[in-house]
Parts: sequence; C-alpha cells; structure tokens
Amino acid sequence: MNRSSTASTASTASLLSICFAGVLLAASTVPAATLAQWTPLERGSSNIEVLGHVPLGGMVSVMDMEVEQDLDRPFAYVARGHIGEFAVKGMDVMDISDPTNPKIIKRWRIEDEELHTGLGGMDVKYFKWEGRYYVVQSTQFGPGPNANLGAVVFDVTGLPDASKFREVARIESDEFPGGFHNIFIYKHSNGRVYLFTTVNGGQANVYDLGMVVAGEEDAALVSNVPVPAGATGAPAGAEEILASSLFYHDLYVGFHPGTGEDRFYGGGTGGYYVYDVSDVENPVLRHTMTGINGVQWGHTFTPSPDGRYAVTETEYQYAPLRIFDMQPALDGERTNINQPISAWTANWENLAHNHEVRWPYVFVSGYLDGLQIFSLEDPKKPQTVGYYDTYTGPKLAEGEFGMYNGAFGVDVRNADGLIVISDMSTGFWTFRMDGFNGWNGADWGVPDISSAQKWEDDVSVAF
Repeated sequence: MNRSSTASTASTASLLSICFAGVLLAASTVPAATLAQWTPLERGSSNIEVLGHVPLGGMVSVMDMEVEQDLDRPFAYVARGHIGEFAVKGMDVMDISDPTNPKIIKRWRIEDEELHTGLGGMDVKYFKWEGRYYVVQSTQFGPGPNANLGAVVFDVTGLPDASKFREVARIESDEFPGGFHNIFIYKHSNGRVYLFTTVNGGQANVYDLGMVVAGEEDAALVSNVPVPAGATGAPAGAEEILASSLFYHDLYVGFHPGTGEDRFYGGGTGGYYVYDVSDVENPVLRHTMTGINGVQWGHTFTPSPDGRYAVTETEYQYAPLRIFDMQPALDGERTNINQPISAWTANWENLAHNHEVRWPYVFVSGYLDGLQIFSLEDPKKPQTVGYYDTYTGPKLAEGEFGMYNGAFGVDVRNADGLIVISDMSTGFWTFRMDGFNGWNGADWGVPDISSAQKWEDDVSVAF
C-alpha cells in the first residue's frame, strides 16, 4: 500500500518528531486484522465491491472529480491535468447510468493545449441555476496562454447528448494570475449560488455564478475571504508559486444550524480558519485553528454536519488526518484551538490527499493507499472500515515527492451511496460499500448537511 502529497517548510525529520505521537495514536485505531488483509492479489477489504473502472490514459494525468447527486442525471466530471510535460489539460465527462460500465461521453481540452504550461484542469464542481445545469472546471496555467484563466463554465443540461455540451463563460483573474487550484460551489441561504476559489493572493475570491452564466462575468466577483494578517507557514517552494505568503489551499462552505450562519472553512497559511459569510460581502472571522504541532499550513478542512468536529489534512509525508473538537470555540470559550482529539492514517509512511465526510464516515482518496474509509462514530477513536487500492504501481521517484501518485479525488452520491474515485494514473473507479446504500443526516441523528448541495431547496440545506 502507498500514498503522497505536498511538502511543508519544516524538515522531514522535525515533522516526524512533531507528529509521531499523533501517528501512533492513529495507527492504534486501525484494526490489525483489517491491515493484514491487503496483498497484491487482494487489494481491498471484503466489504468493498469494485463496480466499474475506466483507464483514462497517461501517467499522472487525472486530477479531481465530481459526481452529480440526482439519480436522473448520472454524470461525473473528471479534471485532466498533468504533473510533467505530457499535454492533457481539460476535462472528461463520464456517463455512470450503469455504474458497472462507466463510459466517457465527452472529452474537452483547452484550445492549443500543447502550448499551455502548468497543471491544467484541477478542480471541478457542478451547480444548478434557473433550471439549467452547469459545470465549473478550474484551471491552473503557467506562463503562456491563459495564465490568468481561473475557470471555464459549461452548460451540461443537455447531457447525455454530448453535442449539447457547450462553454458559456470564462472566469479570469488578471490581478492574481496562475488560476484557481481549488474551488467550492455553495447555495447560500440568500438563494444565490457562489463560487469560492483559491487565488495566489492571500484570499479566497467569491463569484456570483448566476451573474457569470448571465454574461456578467466582469461584475461577478462580489467578495473575498482573507487569510488573517500575520499568519505564517507555507509549503516548501511556495515563494516560487505564490504571489503572496498568505494563501488558502482548500475550501468548504456550509450552513451551521447552531447559529443559523453560512460558514466558510478554509485551510491555508498557518492552519485553518472559520468565517461567518452570511453577509457574503462582509466575512467575519469566527475562530482559528493555528499553532498546531506539525501544521505549517492547512490543506483540507471539513466540518461535521453540525459544525462541531473537523477533519483536517496537512499535506506532507507521515502526516495523519487530524480530528478536532470545535465545541470550545462554538461555546465562546476559545478563539483558537490547537490540539486535535484524535488522528487517523492508513499507513504511517504515507499520507492522504482529499476526503469527503458523510457522518460518521470519512471517505478518503489516499494517493498510494487508494480509497480508504474510516468511521468517526466515536471521534476520539477513528476506525478503518473499508479500503481498496486503486494504484499498485511504483512511486514516481524516491523520496517524498515520488509519492504523489494514485487516488486523487473522491466523491459520494448521497441518494444511493455510490463511491467514486479519480486516480492520477489508473483513471476512474466506482465502488459500493456493504451496508452503505445512501446517506441522509437524519438517519444518523445529525443535520442533513454535506458537500452535496440541495439545489431544489429554498435555502442551502434542510435541517
């Protein structure tokens, strides 16, 4: 088994010593019998069924992905980029009406893709507005064509008829060139649909997508969420890729039932930050999670449906996923939390890339460890409940950066529990886990809130 991601500014040796206790705790939560099952011929736990697999071609050419939640729209979107010189820069559209036989129905590539530098297609999300469906493909291009392009927006209402797939807008950022590494689309309680994006400029930009698809791209930037001034800590080499020492890497936005607020959760310089974005034009910092041993910067930050617990990632080798209890901040007792209550890892030598929370389950795209699923039924004692290794090939090279291969993106369709993985080298995968036939928060005694938006509701979530 295996895994990978980004480096932190601290040396590997110091990072090992800082987080070793957390890794030991995480490893102790994984049943030995579960770990012992893996062999090259038995790549997964017995409760995980591989439904379908489509190789997409090209080593390290597959990035993030998104699955539509409506069973009547069985489509998934896979971002295509490349860490290297091989020119694959765009998006693939998958028909998953038969999850055992996924099919590519559309390949979109940026014009003159061989002239473009940088990573290419990175993150991808879909949304619904005024009865039509759209997909936003984020892009990251270096010097050359489209260096200021952040995202391309497509109307996908007519799928599966690929001839009706059409580009409707492009979102550019002249002030912060280099594109959008990550994006999140949120249906706000005010009824608008907003695109939250990372930029190379110490903030997250917020675009009104209703304005974008109406042809008002130039006026669609309605706000930004800042990284608090004074935050410190960045990945190794950040000075070469970031226009500012302050940055967000990943974003999540969700309704918080306890306060009635729309809340932004951002991982970036120094750790993790929570803002009230109910008045989207005037974000208010609620609390921070900084000064954490082993955390120079935050990668991914996902709350539980009630906003109490946080699953966080820091992308360097040996780093576990850290679990935090944010209740002291919610109660007003603290403005900063710097101690996790537990940690989880699939393999202490590796690391995870991304995750989706469907409480109490956390679905992880674990680079060299493939699909991993653990339970937070007791948040202080995470337990691995299933896994499947989607990549059994070699590391890219020796050392930490050679580990960045394998499972990259993960998503879950709430209606029926379909699990989907995008693997950087092996392509697109569909899975089911025994006993997990869909997710609704009410079934678990929590608000029905996840990254999946409720496009038909009057507000962002039902609670």
